[in-house]
Amino acid sequence: MAHDFVTLVSGLPRSGTSMMMKMLDAGGMPVLVDHVRTADEDNPEGYYEFERVKKIETDAAWLDDARGRAVKMISALLRHLPPTHRYKVVFMRRTLDEVLASQRQMLIRRGKPTDATSDEKMAEYFTTHLRRVEAWLAEQPNVDVLYVSYNDMVRDPRSHCARIAEFLGLPLDPDRMAAVASGDLYRQRR
Repeated sequence: MAHDFVTLVSGLPRSGTSMMMKMLDAGGMPVLVDHVRTADEDNPEGYYEFERVKKIETDAAWLDDARGRAVKMISALLRHLPPTHRYKVVFMRRTLDEVLASQRQMLIRRGKPTDATSDEKMAEYFTTHLRRVEAWLAEQPNVDVLYVSYNDMVRDPRSHCARIAEFLGLPLDPDRMAAVASGDLYRQRR
């Protein structure tokens, strides 16, 4: 399944990026992960992360190894992608109330304060951030983007899986992908 682009799964934290990585993996796409961050109560199926992604500003050498694979990258890091590669981005969108509720639960489980920034301020920040990221992505000639609603995905995964396989141009198994998006872990419904 070799191809000349890097597949990035992106979105806000807690927007379903780990689920999408697991779906691509189950569907037959190789994923670039290092398992440094292990599964926990917040992501019982694992985080599907690759630590070097976080240093994209100073270390982009790993992108050569990422061709033909899927790798997870939070939306805030996308603007640091070098123009030397082609990218296909599967960008996860999730209702902001659910993102905020999921983050709050994660902070509670980790014993961290939840009142540092109000939900209203965070929602305003995320809305502005997403608008800027989407505008930046639209201007990049080496980036193709497919926006996927997490909320719609867990309601009707099969149709979304076929769309993702078509976008990537890969013979992924939509049935195996859809089985991952069962909604069993959809805990912060709004």
